[in-house]
Amino acid sequence: MPVSADDPRGRGTSDPVAGPGPAGGSEPGTPAASRVRRAVPGDVPALVRLRALMLGEMGLDIGGRDAAWRHGAVSWFEERLKEPSRFAAFVADDPELGVVSCAAGICEDRAPSPTNAGGCHGHVFNISTDVRGRRLGYARACLVALLGWFRDETEVGVISLNATQDGMSLYRSLGFESPGHPPLHLRIDRRLS
Repeated sequence: MPVSADDPRGRGTSDPVAGPGPAGGSEPGTPAASRVRRAVPGDVPALVRLRALMLGEMGLDIGGRDAAWRHGAVSWFEERLKEPSRFAAFVADDPELGVVSCAAGICEDRAPSPTNAGGCHGHVFNISTDVRGRRLGYARACLVALLGWFRDETEVGVISLNATQDGMSLYRSLGFESPGHPPLHLRIDRRLS
């Protein structure tokens, strides 16, 4: 499947999911409340495009349209979309711009704990909105739909995400809190010499 940073559409066919409504920050009839749906294979280019936008804004060098990671991301999203009980992505369509926002989540098996007896852990990622569609409630609508999927269709006991400063108020408004023990990362350099 081709990956193009210039193709904002990435439309698929899926049943719409109701947006967040007035309590979620989008009044009925606004773009965000009008069309949020579960992503389908035809949305993969848009998911990769929005991922590139997000990663670039986080300061990563995303390379050009043919960067190897983009092709890997296409394959990854295509495979995950075949696992609807373990992975979901929700997208928001704009009538003129196509897919303008997304939120994705995956279920991970972890060892049970007192706060998560089943061990099923949810991780939210790839929350991104096209610059032309920001501050209209798209990200909130996609995230609310994704949290509904976790709640209603999975056994997830805990949901985590990595927040940027720009998204912090949205995540906190939906109940996300800082964990008592913040995550740390160690990166292993796998580049060829």
